[in-house]
Amino acid sequence: MRLINCHPDRPSRLLLMILPFALVLCAYFLGSAQRLADNPNDKLLPGAAQMGAAVQRLALVEDKRSGNYLLWQDTASSLRRLGAGLAISAGLGLCLGIAAGTVPLLGAPLSPLLVVLSMIPPLAILPILFIVFGLGELSKVMLIVIGITPVLARDLEQRAREIPAELLIKAQTLGASTWTLILRVILPQLLPRLLIALRLVLGSAWLFLIAAEAIASEDGLGYRIFLVRRYLAMDVILPYVVWITLLAWLTDWLLKTLTRRAFPWYEGART
Repeated sequence: MRLINCHPDRPSRLLLMILPFALVLCAYFLGSAQRLADNPNDKLLPGAAQMGAAVQRLALVEDKRSGNYLLWQDTASSLRRLGAGLAISAGLGLCLGIAAGTVPLLGAPLSPLLVVLSMIPPLAILPILFIVFGLGELSKVMLIVIGITPVLARDLEQRAREIPAELLIKAQTLGASTWTLILRVILPQLLPRLLIALRLVLGSAWLFLIAAEAIASEDGLGYRIFLVRRYLAMDVILPYVVWITLLAWLTDWLLKTLTRRAFPWYEGART
């Protein structure tokens, strides 16, 4: 029996999925227990009780200054910015991808432009965004848009070029115009790929959001992390990092579920 041919059954697969996370947690809490035994005031590796108390304070106790529950306020602010950035990027990326991958006269100038734009480090132009769009919500959303739109557009452009020419020829033979081709042939092929591409750039979108909130914001998950870092408040930072990871995973799962239910034929066609 070769290792490459060994496939775990369902219970074994579930166990193997949980195993690395369990090992990481065990290693962390063992290290935390050791450091706290040596120094009960140690802040580097807080224990479960310390992090639980911090989460309870942020999620269930009103802030005396603002009267808000900070964890939920930060979450709502970050998700609003992320949702706006992803929605705008998806629309722009889809339009640019279709134009560059379908219409040769538009693809000639757009394709190299998208390549160049995708090479620009978005964080490097963050000061320019703050100067142009101000320190409000727009600059944070625009950082996400500028960061992921060229990547989405290039991915969709490539997918548009991979559509079999026979489909386009047959549709034109039946009298389809350019707009009919785009709406009835190309767009249905690209929509599931758009959702998959959004899943792939989700981590980058969170990175740009956290960076923007850390530099210029009055709320948000990134703002809170960088606010408490000066106090070495790892009991707040670590739960926030875990919470951001959970939100990203849930978003990825929702996009995956939407792709499977809205386009059930896509996975089968790829297989």
